[in-house]
Amino acid sequence: MKKVLCFGELLLRISPAVEEDITENPMQLYVGGAEANVATALAGWQVPVKYGTVLPDNFMSRHVIEYLEQQGIDTSAIKLAGDRIGIYYLDSGSDLKGSVVYDRERSSFSELRRGVLDWDELLQDVDWFDFSAISPALNKNVADVCLEAVEAAARKNITIAVDLNYRSRLWKYGKQPSEVMPALAEYCDVVMGNIWSANTLLGTVVDEHIHDKKSKQAYLDHAEATSREITQKFPKCKIVANTFRFDSPEEDILYYTTLYQNGQLWHSPEFKTKGAVDRSGSGDCFMAGLIYGLYNQHEPQKLLDFATAAAFGKLQEMGDSTSQDRLTVARIRERKQV
Repeated sequence: MKKVLCFGELLLRISPAVEEDITENPMQLYVGGAEANVATALAGWQVPVKYGTVLPDNFMSRHVIEYLEQQGIDTSAIKLAGDRIGIYYLDSGSDLKGSVVYDRERSSFSELRRGVLDWDELLQDVDWFDFSAISPALNKNVADVCLEAVEAAARKNITIAVDLNYRSRLWKYGKQPSEVMPALAEYCDVVMGNIWSANTLLGTVVDEHIHDKKSKQAYLDHAEATSREITQKFPKCKIVANTFRFDSPEEDILYYTTLYQNGQLWHSPEFKTKGAVDRSGSGDCFMAGLIYGLYNQHEPQKLLDFATAAAFGKLQEMGDSTSQDRLTVARIRERKQV
């Protein structure tokens, strides 16, 4: 079977330890990065997957590569070059829109240039290519590499998926996201995000007063309108997924999603919980679930329910990537459907 190639920067995450561990070890280290998280989930769900990135040639990278291989990920697409692994610092309980500090300047991945990677070699055993909007947010050169990648994948008729994750603390090199991302989206078959990130990254219309309506149906209708607009603006795109997560001041979390395909909108059940162990990586887990269902040709409602349950389950796991197996996800989904 051919593989899914997840391409993006691997990051080391440093977060304060939970209270019971703080006296012995005040900080915790996790392997992260959106595409690495997707690859880890897919490998755990028995989808053949490899991960492409750039790491420095040192002992730390060797430990990271060994960790990825232990997860069942093919690391042959990792290039060794440059001087450092990117890092980010995340406060306990926050997500990447909250208390986060990036330390990615001059990382090995950020120094990529067009023409450095051999895409014929990297894509030779691949029929899915996954990347996220985080990579082109780093600098113009990496954005050019992403364009080079999707051009190469499209020439080989590889299915291309993009996660429209928007990080306001990135995009500091003089380009607005809407000046960069549409050229990449033109090559994508699957687009995942939400109505707000699509507005920021692709220039789709967004209702700035939708929260005032206090209506789930209003969000579902907006997801359908945004999805339709994306497929019209980018004719290669056939599938659009949107996620909705609402966190209340009382720590209540409400989560549901939509999938648009062939002019029809599907939506998941609502998932609710009191608080989250770790908000980081939930969207990556949803993206992995989406690819998992599409790769295995599951029916739209089935694949959407699986992806949503996986993303919801990730909220109760510490660290960036999920360790949920398919049975665990199925149980979360079944409890919701009872």
